[in-house]
Formats: sequence, C-alpha cells, structure tokens
Amino acid sequence: MLVAPAPAAAQPADLYFERTMMSAADGRCRLFTPELSAALAAGAAQARGAALRAGVEPKDLAALERRAQAQAARLDCHGRDLAQAAARVQDAFAGFQRVTRMTWPGDVADWRADRGVGRATRWRVAQDVIFGPDHMTFGLAGREGASGLVAVAAFADGQTPYAARLVLRDEARTLGPYLGLAADAPLSRKLPPRSATRGFLAEARTPADAELLPKGAEDGWAFRFPAAAAQALADLDPREGVAVEFLFPGDKVRTAYVEVGDFAAARAFLQIAAR
Repeated sequence: MLVAPAPAAAQPADLYFERTMMSAADGRCRLFTPELSAALAAGAAQARGAALRAGVEPKDLAALERRAQAQAARLDCHGRDLAQAAARVQDAFAGFQRVTRMTWPGDVADWRADRGVGRATRWRVAQDVIFGPDHMTFGLAGREGASGLVAVAAFADGQTPYAARLVLRDEARTLGPYLGLAADAPLSRKLPPRSATRGFLAEARTPADAELLPKGAEDGWAFRFPAAAAQALADLDPREGVAVEFLFPGDKVRTAYVEVGDFAAARAFLQIAAR
C-alpha cells in the first residue's frame, strides 16, 4: 500500500508507517528535494509523537518502522506506484515547506519553532519554563542553520550558577519511559530514579544575548550543551520530562523541568531551512 500523508481521520500509527516508508524510499531512490525530504521527516516525527500519546507501545512503533523500511526496500524506484505516491507526498507537503513558524502544543508546555532567515541570533526551537521565582527558556538557538542546545535562565535574586546539567532518562538502562501514575503527573515525576538517568554538563557559560533572554528579563546566563544532548532529547518519548539543573556554590541546585513533547518534530522542521 503506497500512500502519501493521510487524511486527518487516519490513525497516528498509520501516518507514522506511511511517512517512514516514504522517507526510506526517498533515501533509496532520491525522490524529493532536500527541503521536501526534511518536511517529510518532520511529519514522520510528529506522527511518532502522536502515536505514542495515543497509547501505541514504543516496541510496536519500532516494529512498524522496520516494516516500513522493509517495504521501501522492495519498491521499484522507477515504478508507477512509487511515482504516484511521491507525487501525493509532494502535493501534501508543498505548503508545509513555505511555513517558517510553527507551535507544537504539549500536555504541560509548548515548543515553538522559527526557521526564518536573519543574521541575528534567535531561538530556533524553544520552550519557556518558570521554576519558583526564576525563568528559563530552553531549546535550540543560533543564527541561520547553526543551532546549539541552550538553556538561558534569569534568576530573581541575581545569583550566578557556575554550571548547568541536563538530566534525562538513559535508554540503555531502562525498558521504557517513566510517566508517573497519572496522565497529569508533574514533570518531576516523569523522570526515572537517578540511577537510570544520564547527564550532560554544559560545555560553556556566557552572559545571555538580549535576543535570547526570557520574557521580561534584563539579564541572564546562557549554557550550551553538547550536540549529543539534542539527539538524546529527540530520542525520548514525548510524554517524558527532563531536568535542567543549575549548580550554585555551596552544593545548591535549582531545577527546571522541560516537557520532551514534539522536540523531535520541531528539530526536524528546523532542518528544512538548514539543508
């Protein structure tokens, strides 16, 4: 069955299968422009998140992905069926390529993405977090195309952290996400025990650019995390939470919690401009 992005009534798992299959076929047969390939990847990531939220088990999605890739491997790159399916994908995602800003709603917080052009440093993918009296914006920031995973925080009492650490579930030590006992559990309960987490220390600390400061803040600190941290975040279940820990002298820690949400989809959307 060869289909392009399906109507709204389609099940999220079906959309994920279809978009994954066409992405795999594109990788093998060079069907689309780089921009359309990136748009399709963003659509597949969003469908994956929707399927997980709908209750599809991660292992079932992994099996679905393998089936989609196997089916793509059997397709005739010059066949009529694939050509027709590719044409439907082009029609379905033509408008998506022209969109420069999008927001992905979450259960607790939203991700907003901006892939517009411009020389100034800006938030490319961002989520706002209030933790106690303090405020953080977290996500991908940079100029055209180049974006690093950054946390920018403003502290109400003017204190300065000497480091920051991103803490998230270690997939090698767990069998799946920790989601708390209830759907509305706070993000702090959607992290596994410390022994089942991994951490990424920020590589750099600098005074934050004015363009990146949380709303209403006059100054703050920016912490840049390794590139591997962004991929680790994108690989998680969208229902999970992660923690950004700001470390202060005297063994004091202030923690902000971020919802994973559709970070992977927002990150893939950003690549449309970067390719």
